[in-house]
Amino acid sequence: MTEFLKLKKSNCKNCYKCIRNCPVKSIRFSAGQANIVSDECVLCGQCFVICPQNAKEIVNDVEKVKVLLASGQPVYASLAPSFIANYDGIGIEAMEKALKKLGFAGAEETAIGATIVKKEYDRMLAEDKPEILISSCCHSVNLLIQKYFPSVLPYLADVVSPMQAHCLEIKRRVPDAKTVFIGPCVAKKDEAARYPGATDVVLTFEELTNWLKEENIALEQEPASGEQGKARFFPTAGGILKSMECSQQDYTYLAIDGMDNCIAALKDIERGGMSHCFIEMSACAGSCIGGPVMEKYHRSPVRDYAAVSHYAGKQDFTVNMPDQQHMQKQHTPLYRNDRKPSEAEIQAILRRIGKTKPEDELNCGCCGYNTCREKAIAVFQGKADMTMCLPFLKDKAESFSDTIINNTPNGIIVINEEMEVQQINKAALNIMNIRLASDVLGEQVVRILDPTPFLDVKQYGHEIRDRRTYLAEYKRYVDETIVYDKEYRVLICIMRDVTSEETERERKEAFSRQTVETADKVVDKQMRIVQEIASLLGETAAETKIALTQLKESIDHE
Repeated sequence: MTEFLKLKKSNCKNCYKCIRNCPVKSIRFSAGQANIVSDECVLCGQCFVICPQNAKEIVNDVEKVKVLLASGQPVYASLAPSFIANYDGIGIEAMEKALKKLGFAGAEETAIGATIVKKEYDRMLAEDKPEILISSCCHSVNLLIQKYFPSVLPYLADVVSPMQAHCLEIKRRVPDAKTVFIGPCVAKKDEAARYPGATDVVLTFEELTNWLKEENIALEQEPASGEQGKARFFPTAGGILKSMECSQQDYTYLAIDGMDNCIAALKDIERGGMSHCFIEMSACAGSCIGGPVMEKYHRSPVRDYAAVSHYAGKQDFTVNMPDQQHMQKQHTPLYRNDRKPSEAEIQAILRRIGKTKPEDELNCGCCGYNTCREKAIAVFQGKADMTMCLPFLKDKAESFSDTIINNTPNGIIVINEEMEVQQINKAALNIMNIRLASDVLGEQVVRILDPTPFLDVKQYGHEIRDRRTYLAEYKRYVDETIVYDKEYRVLICIMRDVTSEETERERKEAFSRQTVETADKVVDKQMRIVQEIASLLGETAAETKIALTQLKESIDHE
């Protein structure tokens, strides 16, 4: 299948919103990027509608239409009946004027084809008497049945869609004409490609609007009214039934809209027990006026329904019914690559994401899958990875964080802006001789520490880094760091216990002082001894001098 929905990788932010809203989980995640699995997608457009980063885009086919217009062949536009809601009450006449300015030969309402289709439905119920008949107007519903409920295919009406019926009617009247369908649905692009010959190109309302803006063509405001056109109700929930005769008394007629409701109904049909019913199925909630392109930019269900209701006529368009063989459409099964894992393989994957027992399977849906088992199957099929499990990642992150915090030798205290203790680790409890964390959690920090440094850091924004502090109450020395996390609005205090270092330093200082004092005493004593020796030597020298002098004199006298 050609990819009509594409991913803008730079915009995909790994939020998983698309997989949470995809009714058939046809999205694969790789390297944090969402990729649409083409053979599983039913082109309902929900991922396009809900993507908060506009990472999904619809393939633009305006250039293809410009090529058709340049070919010289007459090109006719088939406008989906929801146009009256999308363009705020502008009727077919004003739309045709604008489209002719773009180069179209003419523009008509797809409701003409819808009239043909609904008449064929009435005929089938009256003549063929099928057990169950499901409308085949919505291509997303057709894809859903072909890919996920092939056993229900016998009940799907083998009738062309209003788009195809109208384009074929145009080509019957103008044999060399080319046709362009314009509507609110991305799935119609696939339908035109999958069943060639009826519709040559499909544009969305968004593509048309942007093209008109580029060409500076304004839609003229004209009163939108209509006498004919009961089939203009087709784009509303129950609109097909509203336009049909519904005259078969033994049939139950019901309308189902929204993909989840359609899936539930198809499961009911698979289980059996239903008979003699006609089911109008629309993939979009509210039917086509809730289509993905309209819903993305123009979502107003009450006003849109009122616009369609006001524009719809009480009588049918006058149409020439084609031969039945020209209205037939074959719906064949479209098989998917959905290899299922064994129970042992599922359990192995569950264990890898921390689901070791049934109560671990929270089935929270954060990953986008309804159950943990569905997620495990998606992992096996390569559509999901382990990191998509939020509880698993949260537990893993908390476990990793707790392991680090509780095993670091540094004391860590976290307090909020109200100066209340939010977290405290074992090392901090030991530093402050606190028995249990619960004794201080939620309490004011003043109970255990001086709050002044915390208040200063919060008020002035100046962080404290490795400031040595003496905690007199605990007789501890710590190197204290206090930082303020403005994003999470908490203050974090990290304390490194340096009591032993400080004690050793003080011991060394005391030893040094004692050594200096001892040295001073030794020096003083030595000086005293020297002085005493000097004094004694002085006295001895004087006595010797006197004796020698006397000896000299006595010798001289002789």
